[in-house]
Amino acid sequence: MSKGREAILALADGRVFRGRAFGAVGEAVGEAVFNTAMTGYQEVLTDPSYKGQLVCMTYPEIGNVGINAEDAESRRVYVEGFIVKEYWARPSNWRSEMPLGRYLEDAGVVGIEGIDTRALVRHLRTRGAQEAVISSVDLDTDSLVRKAKASPGLVGRDLVKEVTSAEPYNWDFGDWKLGSGHVRASYETARDAPTIVALDYGIKLNILRRLVATGFRVKVLPAASTAEQILAHNPDGVFLSNGPGDPAALPYAYRAIAGVLGKKPVFGICLGHQLLGLALGGKTYKLDFGHHGANHPVMDLRTRRVEITSQNHGFAVNDESLKGRAILSHLNLNDNTVEGLQGTGVPFFSVQYHPEASPGPHDSSYLFARFRKLVETFPRYGAEALERIIAAEALAQAQIQ
Repeated sequence: MSKGREAILALADGRVFRGRAFGAVGEAVGEAVFNTAMTGYQEVLTDPSYKGQLVCMTYPEIGNVGINAEDAESRRVYVEGFIVKEYWARPSNWRSEMPLGRYLEDAGVVGIEGIDTRALVRHLRTRGAQEAVISSVDLDTDSLVRKAKASPGLVGRDLVKEVTSAEPYNWDFGDWKLGSGHVRASYETARDAPTIVALDYGIKLNILRRLVATGFRVKVLPAASTAEQILAHNPDGVFLSNGPGDPAALPYAYRAIAGVLGKKPVFGICLGHQLLGLALGGKTYKLDFGHHGANHPVMDLRTRRVEITSQNHGFAVNDESLKGRAILSHLNLNDNTVEGLQGTGVPFFSVQYHPEASPGPHDSSYLFARFRKLVETFPRYGAEALERIIAAEALAQAQIQ
């Protein structure tokens, strides 16, 4: 047990924070980032996109709603370490099944509380996300800073291979309903539904649930699947998931996507969006401190509608590198980075953010319905299908205004 034990967070630039340990006793190395969501820490912990990172929550009190099995976004905790201002060891929530500290302890994940998270976040915003170490076993600050400096970082690393599924599988669970949990699609519903292949680069479970709830039969394939293996399933559409790390380190993934484009409708989220950019011949780059949280404003450039979005990524697509191969469809209003792409003459669209929420707002859930319409109309309209759908959405939005 780590209760009351001293712990230290040391950054590669020499900044040190002292606090108290919770969760597992030990040491964790990763890139220190901050998440600005007020709720949803369990979804954050189990999001595979956080592989390789130490996550600091900016909301001060964490642990007050406990942990339950239904809210996990994957099969286990993927953050390397957890940083909070105040850990609440006694949850008050009717759905809670265990305290956060025990959950982290069982998962072998090191946490630190009692540090000035505001100071840490201001430091990371100024100096950028950087490698760091949390330790409750080595309390020598010089030693910890050296370990942080020696960490390999995220650039150039393939972390997807550590989070993807080993074998293909079918998914048939839909949205969560009070009193029923996650509802499984009936045989009758699934029998006539269009089939999509979802490439698992570290896919969140709520994405799969939303795809089923939208009316798809879902076949999940490992990240290393080739274009030939994807097309061998003869899907009605292809979905590209979120995932961790540097998209440029995944040539096998974006080459497979290039082999699918134009043959099937494609929808990408987060890492899937970045890989689409690379498949088109574009380039990606690392952001200073990334976008992590449930409150990022994004504008749909066609409708001029502003969505409050849930985000988790440290890399972005350079739109100028695409050289007209895609249309910029969504823009981040905080820093003007690319948040969405639309195909030109090729039926695909993608967003950098998370329309499935979990945690976060539901402003962008329409994108799943758009994908369903694209899959249904592609056989009739081909490359024109997406433009027809988006034009209809823009007209509907104009009438509402």
